[in-house]
Amino acid sequence: MMNWNEKQNFRIAILDLYEGKENQGMRCLREIIKHFGGNNQLNIELHEFDVRLKNEVPDLSYDVYISSGGPGSPLESEGSAWENVYFNWLNEVEEWNTDETKFRKKYIFFICHSFQLVCRYWQLAKVCERKSTSFGVFPIYILEDGKDEPVFDGMPDPFYAVDSRDYQVIEPKMNVLYKGAKILCIEKDRPHVPFERAIMAMRFNDYFIGTQFHPEADAIGMSMYLQTEEKKKTVIKNYGEEKWKSMIEQLNDPDKILWTYSHILPNFLNIALNSLQPVSV
Repeated sequence: MMNWNEKQNFRIAILDLYEGKENQGMRCLREIIKHFGGNNQLNIELHEFDVRLKNEVPDLSYDVYISSGGPGSPLESEGSAWENVYFNWLNEVEEWNTDETKFRKKYIFFICHSFQLVCRYWQLAKVCERKSTSFGVFPIYILEDGKDEPVFDGMPDPFYAVDSRDYQVIEPKMNVLYKGAKILCIEKDRPHVPFERAIMAMRFNDYFIGTQFHPEADAIGMSMYLQTEEKKKTVIKNYGEEKWKSMIEQLNDPDKILWTYSHILPNFLNIALNSLQPVSV
């Protein structure tokens, strides 16, 4: 019999696709997981795997996997050793989830670069380079399927998120959408051509979901990043000083980045955690 005073164990793996490059993403993911564990009285066992430099991937003993963003092209790495290892791992998780004898399913959240990789791998949409870098705080528009998505519970339409990418996922292949995958959000709402803009979030199946934006981005880290001399110069050069100022202001708005940070990944973790609870009969 379980002692209800004991903390529940919850195993989480982060697949680090940053290739050793300096980033805020890993710190933000660690913070979200730490707070989630504290808020839910959990013993969190967290491990990180360096996918691109060490060809590391987790085994199937984890409850949740978060696959990070990362630098570079999601196209040029096709066929590389690390990608082969990564997609072999993904196929193993899929096999586990489709096995009816496995009652504890495995949940995966794909962020930005990871999202682009799996969209390319599953041939769900066109993955291509943007004409210019998308960087900043932008509104994300929720489509009909997104309104019923529990990971977006509590999110307004539109909501705001940090976007940082040179590539994009566009033109979904509606006739081959992977096992009933659903497009949840897009870059900009254009009802007459709903899929012309970049796909910003997709549910791939009951256990896999991904976003092209960064739900883990926090205001503190982004604000520090934007105020470094090098990044400030780059933003002002490319977008103008007014854009830089507005980005700093938006980061400190509790209804924008702070709201996204405190809802999307925590919602995802809650769904995975609740799936592990014993069913009372």
